[in-house]
Amino acid sequence: MDSWRIILFPFAWIVGLAIRFRHWLFDVGVLETHSFDIPLIGVGNLSMGGTGKTPFVEYLIRMFYKDHKVSVLSRGYGRKTKGFLFGNQFSNHEDIGDEPMQYLRKFDGKIKVAVDEDRVEGVRNLSEDDANLEIVLLDDSFQHRYIKPGLAILLTDIHKLYNEDYLFPVGGLRDVVTQAKRADIVIVTKTNKVLSPITKRRVKQVLRLLPHQSLYFSYISYGKAISFPDGSEHSWNQKVRTIIMFAGIANSYPFQEYLRDLCTELIVLDYPDHYLFRRKDLQTIRKIFDDTFSGNKIIVTTEKDAMRLMNSEYLSELKNLPLFYIPIVMKMHGIDEANLSNQLKKYVKENSRNR
Repeated sequence: MDSWRIILFPFAWIVGLAIRFRHWLFDVGVLETHSFDIPLIGVGNLSMGGTGKTPFVEYLIRMFYKDHKVSVLSRGYGRKTKGFLFGNQFSNHEDIGDEPMQYLRKFDGKIKVAVDEDRVEGVRNLSEDDANLEIVLLDDSFQHRYIKPGLAILLTDIHKLYNEDYLFPVGGLRDVVTQAKRADIVIVTKTNKVLSPITKRRVKQVLRLLPHQSLYFSYISYGKAISFPDGSEHSWNQKVRTIIMFAGIANSYPFQEYLRDLCTELIVLDYPDHYLFRRKDLQTIRKIFDDTFSGNKIIVTTEKDAMRLMNSEYLSELKNLPLFYIPIVMKMHGIDEANLSNQLKKYVKENSRNR
């Protein structure tokens, strides 16, 4: 471990003490936890981000929306509004946040998307709005203990399992590892498409799950490039000479590795998670594009970043450039897909208000 991280351990200890005290207040009932008579599926992580939470929520939406009335409730990180708000066709990332906007654009008309910092009040509003609501997906809810999901799903990146990480500021955890005990399901994300039994055994040994917890493995599948902002699909028949990649997500490394196979030269511009691109950022991207000596070059970003750029007043800085984003889909390994589906659908059926 780097020496500078060792210096930060006392600060991580203080952070851990504060977090444990807060959890203790919930455990002994000083702070109240609320339950609802509707299936609530909570999705979250112990880390600062980068576990694939957004594509997993989309995975759940695809699993349920055809047969159930589904709503997604998110905090709406990065929005400029407050309180409870439904997303609609006029919403942008400043209204509801980039992740809820992505859900809304992908599943418009099939689900409802709402944001509220107060998840308890948010679920109340959703239930009052639609008495026939059947499932609420709680996006990024693991630390929000004021509400108790009927089923808690915890995600962890295989490249940085929570048991092998440290609390901030030493590592990337925002919660103590012992809280993993509250999860009913643990999903290991971002594995290779081919997963060896040896890797699965090692993960099980590291995570040390409790008897009541189920473990599943998933990987990311990349879709066809989407021209931005016109929305047309593209597939490159030959290898691109140069890709200029920019991304403001928690962990862009898997995205970088995917793009490296599509080009001869990859130029990476990494920004903080949920980054709001300024005019000078886009001007920098354009300058790099203009200065790159290649006749076969494109600019690529993530789907989440595209949501933040969609209504940006600065997007014109990239006008007439070959700009694309690449959507991603989470997939489960082998029998895990059927087993996870059975477990989730069984929970929903047994906890339905109409059973």
